[in-house]
Amino acid sequence: ITIKSHAIQMNYTHSDGQKYILNLIDTPGHVDFSYEVSRSIAACEGALLLVDATQGIQAQTISNLYLAIDHNLEIIPIINKIDMDGAMIEEVADQIIELIGCKRDQILEASGKTGIGVQNILDNIITRIPSPKGNADAPLQALVFDSVFNSYRGVIAYFRIMNGRLRTNEKVKFVNADKEYQADEIGVLRLEMEPKPLLEAGDVGYIITGIKKSTEIKVGDTITTVLNPCPDFI
Repeated sequence: ITIKSHAIQMNYTHSDGQKYILNLIDTPGHVDFSYEVSRSIAACEGALLLVDATQGIQAQTISNLYLAIDHNLEIIPIINKIDMDGAMIEEVADQIIELIGCKRDQILEASGKTGIGVQNILDNIITRIPSPKGNADAPLQALVFDSVFNSYRGVIAYFRIMNGRLRTNEKVKFVNADKEYQADEIGVLRLEMEPKPLLEAGDVGYIITGIKKSTEIKVGDTITTVLNPCPDFI
């Protein structure tokens, strides 16, 4: 059961040969984490609506779906676990159609266990979900959607840059906390953290500033630069 948001960046070559960078954010679906879900949704352009083929649509699935719709995300419905003996594929498809009003051929079928349909999901992400919008030349405006504590490096904040650019060693400000820090290290999240000298609008990444107390970073805060701050926060 996922109880923490986790983001990862991957390179993907579409079936037409075009290369893409995908930022995927996995977020908890449990009711106790609804705020974390809402911030993760705010950092995205689309959402994969995963429904268990053996259980059908759950109450919390509907709640999170409405959050995604409120943020104008492109929804891709997926029936997962189709390899299981108790899979009710057509019954679950009817539930999804009734819930979001999509066509049957828009619902993808997959199995995370066997890998069936995963290629089709990635191709649909490319064709159905719009690429990130944002002005790289505007003042930095980055949304914090999660943070983790590392005993050696302190608090590591995960963010999505909505506008602007962020460079290593730049002086940054957490707007809501009203505190300034130096960006000791920034980078993208792959299987391990991968440092980068520069991140731009549309990127999802991490920042290490030497903060030792997790209470100093709040999910939903905005990061901007001290020299060229954004006029308001997200």
